[in-house]
Amino acid sequence: MGTLLKGYKPLFSIRFSSFPNSLRSVQLRTHSFNNPKRRNPIRRCFSSLSPSSQPFINGTTLDKMDGNRQPGSPSSELWLHNTMSKNKELFRPKVEGKVGMYVCGVTAYDLSHIGHARVYVTFDVLYRYLKHLGYEVCYVRNFTDVDDKIIARAKELAEDPISLSRRYCDEFIQDMVHLQCLPPSVEPRVSDHMPHIIDMIKQIVDNGYAYRVEGDVFFSVENFPEYGQLSGRKLEDNRAGERVAVDSRKRNPADFALWKASFMRNNSAKEGEPFWESPWGPGRPGWHIECSAMSAAYLGYSFDIHGGGMDLVFPHHENEIAQSCAACKQSNVSYWIHNGFVTVDSEKMSKSLGNFFTIREVMDLYHPLALRLFLMGTHYRSPINYSDVLLESASERIFYIYQTLHDCENVLSQHDKGLQESIPPETLNVINKFHNDFLTSMSDDLHTPVVLAALSDPLKTINDLLHTRKGKKQAMRIESVAALEKIIRNVLSVLGLMPTSYSEALQQLREMALKRAKLTEDKILQKIEERSEARKNKDYEKSDAIRKDLAVVGIALMDSPDGTSWRPAIPLPLQEQQVAAT
Repeated sequence: MGTLLKGYKPLFSIRFSSFPNSLRSVQLRTHSFNNPKRRNPIRRCFSSLSPSSQPFINGTTLDKMDGNRQPGSPSSELWLHNTMSKNKELFRPKVEGKVGMYVCGVTAYDLSHIGHARVYVTFDVLYRYLKHLGYEVCYVRNFTDVDDKIIARAKELAEDPISLSRRYCDEFIQDMVHLQCLPPSVEPRVSDHMPHIIDMIKQIVDNGYAYRVEGDVFFSVENFPEYGQLSGRKLEDNRAGERVAVDSRKRNPADFALWKASFMRNNSAKEGEPFWESPWGPGRPGWHIECSAMSAAYLGYSFDIHGGGMDLVFPHHENEIAQSCAACKQSNVSYWIHNGFVTVDSEKMSKSLGNFFTIREVMDLYHPLALRLFLMGTHYRSPINYSDVLLESASERIFYIYQTLHDCENVLSQHDKGLQESIPPETLNVINKFHNDFLTSMSDDLHTPVVLAALSDPLKTINDLLHTRKGKKQAMRIESVAALEKIIRNVLSVLGLMPTSYSEALQQLREMALKRAKLTEDKILQKIEERSEARKNKDYEKSDAIRKDLAVVGIALMDSPDGTSWRPAIPLPLQEQQVAAT
């Protein structure tokens, strides 16, 4: 690869996908720097959601129905909070109709925790919503598979670092599948892009922004006056040891490594470390340079969105800006987007603090889509406190949503013919309001909590139509149910909350509730029978005690003319805790 003169152009001609609900696989060839003969193709998935189908009412779409919007009414304009300006800004892509988005991926040395889940659910929602608005999106999310933490963990386990990282990359992909995060367009790995990383470091050195010390290469922050523009930090704030490695050989304590030599000062190799040949001797890249090189390789030096967790603002993204601009003066990212932390007792959840829960641990007790709903229940820029009560609340809520839609499905399956094309005005008003609330809230910096709250009205309307005397008598009742179900389904699809099957999801939610309650369904049915017998005998004290005992462990009993059934619920002590906190 030649030296950079005017900045990187995209390494590959990335096809922006716009086909509905499908995946395309393409093969991208990358170079193994250690073994020039190796040319194994890496499969990359180009995924896409088409602009979501709008519900058809009276032969037209809701978008067309509100085409004559009044001032202040919802529109397809999208406003996003830009960390660089500290303000919400109207989103305008560099190329009309197309979006380039890079999100920093995981350092793969262990199972991912729910702090990671929040990052990638956040940007999956953005990815899906951009698709919904009609943009063609090239979404790049990397894997860091060469890093100090990976090397340290590999030494602990006596495993090859690249092999260990590959294993945890695969585990992470499985977690994302369970959380219904769409696969990015490209998922590059550091080990596959060493030539591009080395080439960028060479350009930074040639441009006078970096210096070599005994086989290491450091970026000189003093040579980049704009350093600190993203985080607002001043050079004097960057004390060595605080997220900046201590090294007496640096010209400035805030200087950071672009290349790390794989040999110690006595010329002995660092045991167990992978290395690549370079103009500065054998070694490996520093943490920050990889994202600058890979984003430039796939999206060019100037693209639309760069995202990640708030902890990456400094030093990672600050250093990325410095590197990219040092390599190419025209380097520019339009929108820097960062999500808030997941906290435990007001402290950031992290592996280094040991206060984390892995995605697997949480999904062992809660449905993945309940976890996704929990993460979306707080605005993405605000901190979200991990707690059992919030997960239980999300689990109960998603059960209610799927139960309502499952009931719809059952009723509509009996009326698949002879439906009229119109619906009553009151139903149309509910649909229009929900549709407008969805567009307004999502276009206002992805305000998912408002959208989730707005689901209440259409869901309540469906339940009234299906289960109340008044609702069952309403004209065009089935047509109303069909129209309401369709718009809810479309919104859930954009949010990534649509299960493959309502009945399957409901069964999984029940099974997980039983697991948390440490009960079997047979035991619950036995308790229901005992309670029914107690009620027949007018032993209401025993009847109430059985109901309460089950409520304590998160099992709610529901009486109806057809008998008693059960559903998952927030355990009674957590409900009381919730009330006490309000």
